[in-house]
Amino acid sequence: MIDPYPDYRPNVGVVLFNDQGLVWLGRRARTPEPWNWQFPQGGVDHGEDLFDAALRELEEETGVRSARYLGRTEDWIVYDFPPEVAARGGRWRGQKQVWFALGFTGEDSEIRLDAHHQVEFEAWRWARLDEAPELIVPFKRAAYEQVATAFRRFAGP
Repeated sequence: MIDPYPDYRPNVGVVLFNDQGLVWLGRRARTPEPWNWQFPQGGVDHGEDLFDAALRELEEETGVRSARYLGRTEDWIVYDFPPEVAARGGRWRGQKQVWFALGFTGEDSEIRLDAHHQVEFEAWRWARLDEAPELIVPFKRAAYEQVATAFRRFAGP
């Protein structure tokens, strides 16, 4: 199969739902306000299974291991990097993402933002799914709107 997005970095994202249907949002470390809240996400290693990559990223960024599969997006969700991000170097035009909805089966005390040597988030909170697109950096907003639509059925009231 031919890759329709060869210039986009393969990436996975996780929307973690608690038992009230709220989602986990992290405030990115070293990122200025106001658009610095996001879901866990990260790159896919060469040959890595997408679901395995999602579980790895979730654990690295949040410490969470207690999660069950709820669903995933069918196709890649793609966004372009703005010029100021693309100018930092790299060969990618943007990112292509597959998103996974997971149900959190642990306790909040399991969440450890320092679980990995590279800390991604400096704070976290549970929020409504429909809040997420307004809290993400604008160039990712359309992708987050697609994710929110795809996973609306898992969200609480």
